Amino acid sequence: MNLEAFTVEREIWIDARPETIFPFFTDPVKLTKWKGVKATLDPQPGGIYRTNITGRDIVSGKYVEVSPYNRVVFTWGWEGEGSPLPPGTSTVEINLVPDGQGTRLHLKHSNLPTPEMLKSHTEGWEHFLPRLVEASLGNDPGPDPWASGNNQ
Repeated sequence: MNLEAFTVEREIWIDARPETIFPFFTDPVKLTKWKGVKATLDPQPGGIYRTNITGRDIVSGKYVEVSPYNRVVFTWGWEGEGSPLPPGTSTVEINLVPDGQGTRLHLKHSNLPTPEMLKSHTEGWEHFLPRLVEASLGNDPGPDPWASGNNQ
């Protein structure tokens, strides 16, 4: 099967500069304001990207590229025996482009192996990106209902 076949792409505009948004992908405290309950990050090529998303579901991979204020690339997969998307299997690319007083964020999550993975990751990014917008504006996006166990 062609692993390139399934890709999530989203673009959003955030009323904040790239310098404000970038740390939400590299600083564990900022990351967990919008996604996950705990993160271990080493934002340099080959460094660890690991986030406990819900309190029981852990995604992990490695940073591939870290270009301050404009681009972050990391691999992504789910820990656990028999995971259909093991750690490091897929790739997330974040591009931050200045646009007026704000930033156009382009997300591309590629190498998702099945239509089911495409659907679940599309739902995930659609859940988390609005939380990123709120957090990067300095607002509290509130408790994540997925982390509280409401997604079961």
